[in-house]
Amino acid sequence: MLTCIDDNILINPGGTNQETNKIVGFGSMLLDTPLQFDHQAGELIINLKPTSIEEEIIAELPDEYSLLNNYPNPFNPSTKIRYSVPQLSIVQIKLFDILGNEIETLVNEEKLAGTYELTWNPVNLPSGVYIYRLRAGDFIQTKKMVLMK
Repeated sequence: MLTCIDDNILINPGGTNQETNKIVGFGSMLLDTPLQFDHQAGELIINLKPTSIEEEIIAELPDEYSLLNNYPNPFNPSTKIRYSVPQLSIVQIKLFDILGNEIETLVNEEKLAGTYELTWNPVNLPSGVYIYRLRAGDFIQTKKMVLMK
């Protein structure tokens, strides 16, 4: 449950684990603003106006689906893949070898509109050319990458 009071957002995540005193029933999140947890009320309080920092956040939402070239390419040992979705979408990124055999599913979940970056670190794969494919809504795009060990 989300509640806005003045410059704060109150989130009731479902409670805390009494032994570890950690929030339960709540996904992970990354925050740039101060936060505190009211243990008695079971609420997470996020202050939207930090007292010591003024920062403008520019969050441009993408206009279209896109799958960018991985970087670095060729790579060893890991590479980054960046993609954008303009609206809430079920996103799937799959990895294939050059023969078209599916190697791994890197992403398979619903994503909010935004730009995402993942790091892929193949451990037991040989050097070679690999294909990665983004599928979201009616959008499909494929790129290739080279692993050099």
